[in-house]
Amino acid sequence: MNHIRKYKLFNFIALIAAAAYLSGCTKLDITPKSTLTPDIFPTTPAQYLAATGPIYTSFRTAPGREYWLLQNLSTDENVLVARGGNWLDGGTYSTVNLHTVTPDNGMIESCWSWGYKTISTCNQVLTLFSSVAESTSKQQTVAEIKTMRALSYFYMMDLFGNVPISKTFGDTTNLGTQTRAQVFAFVESELLAQIPNLSATVDASTYGRPTKFLAYAILAKMYLNAEYYTGTQRYQDAVVMCDNIINGGKYSLDADYLGMFKPNNGPLIKDFIFAIPYDGIQATGMYYSRWTINPNLKNKYKMPYTPDGPVYTYKQFYALYNDPNDIRRKQYLTGKQYNNDGTPINITTTNIGLDASYSGSAPNATVIHQLEFTPDIVWKNNATFDIGNDELANEEGYRNNKFYPDSLNTDRNQGNDVPMFRYADVLLEKAEAIMRGASATNGATALTLVNQVRTRAKASLLLSITLQDILDERGRELAIEMWRRNDMIRFGQFEKAWGIKTDANPNKRIFPIPRPEMQLNPKLVQNPGY
Repeated sequence: MNHIRKYKLFNFIALIAAAAYLSGCTKLDITPKSTLTPDIFPTTPAQYLAATGPIYTSFRTAPGREYWLLQNLSTDENVLVARGGNWLDGGTYSTVNLHTVTPDNGMIESCWSWGYKTISTCNQVLTLFSSVAESTSKQQTVAEIKTMRALSYFYMMDLFGNVPISKTFGDTTNLGTQTRAQVFAFVESELLAQIPNLSATVDASTYGRPTKFLAYAILAKMYLNAEYYTGTQRYQDAVVMCDNIINGGKYSLDADYLGMFKPNNGPLIKDFIFAIPYDGIQATGMYYSRWTINPNLKNKYKMPYTPDGPVYTYKQFYALYNDPNDIRRKQYLTGKQYNNDGTPINITTTNIGLDASYSGSAPNATVIHQLEFTPDIVWKNNATFDIGNDELANEEGYRNNKFYPDSLNTDRNQGNDVPMFRYADVLLEKAEAIMRGASATNGATALTLVNQVRTRAKASLLLSITLQDILDERGRELAIEMWRRNDMIRFGQFEKAWGIKTDANPNKRIFPIPRPEMQLNPKLVQNPGY
């Protein structure tokens, strides 16, 4: 599927974005401004679908940018380094990696705003629908909206723990903080109530929208984490939800692992249970290659802009890829780099430009250096998170190229759709739930489930399995897909050291309520430790 097809499929988002759009985070009392009124719109399935466009427009913002950064940089997987005077940005990124973040962090504020903007938009569109006559189209669309709202609350619960719950647009009486257990119960009940009215169709017509299987996937994720979220384990319930997806027969493991994440991905990918469509034109905001690709790779990948490349992979995480036949290793750029025709990628610089510590007699003499990514990341100044700004520093750390650069757009917006829930994840979740005590079902064991994933990756089969093996497999399979933090917390490894991070405070498992939101809403209660 090319960009044109993706553009046509999701063109409705751009066409109706102004129809019912709401700007605001936890400002739940803003009067709706819409050209759509219940007496004239909507009536047909297409009109119902169009009216929900602002929800998806809102939802796609942070997963292509701030949410992706927050989830990846808070773990042992990736780090966004400062280089000279570049990319420190007041500690926005470094404090996330060091677990020293404060309520003033702008990236955290962006993620809070993303969640509540989407929730408020859901509530606004539900208000628009409230006076419209009942119909099958309305019933399904309302279920989709409430599922998107529940999904947004799931992310807010996972990020912030204790958050407000609002189910009615304009309601100012429920702005107080609810406990994580209360939010969990609300999301669970909401999803279970919507499943009967959600579609079971899985094709281009439902791609990027909630189906029954998305609801099952959210619940599976919640039940797997329930012991951490609420103090009560729900592993057997997680297996039930995984089986609802597996037995549905709608999904499978695509043969081409790396191909799933290229700019031409879309509804044909059988591994994607729920993905956010980006096309780089109408559905913008997906920037991953901007951050992971070294500037000197611009020509090789025919990138229409010079990438920044400050996001590096920790070598300890890359060490998880310990099978030389594992095709997932190929998502990383390591060692000496070559053009597609096999010629070396050479950089013309100076001795001092190559290595700022050069002390010889010819600092400005020209040298030609082949681009080579090295595994170690060495900080020159811990206080400023600075690794230096010479060419060698720019080549420290391996680079993830999973979401392959998009050469068809004219700016930094890529057309790669981003999966939020995948079938491979479901298989690994079921394996983990069984390892944690749930009963096996349908003849599948934790070992056979994990080996299904490894077979697709052409990695050697495991002969036995431990919980650590499952965490490691999740790391390999789901790299830079925004689940590492969630996994590390569940496995009790979020407090370990990596890079120059030593903080082991368990309060950092959730982020602080942003200070601007605390000032806006005095009913909010700050999380412990902040």
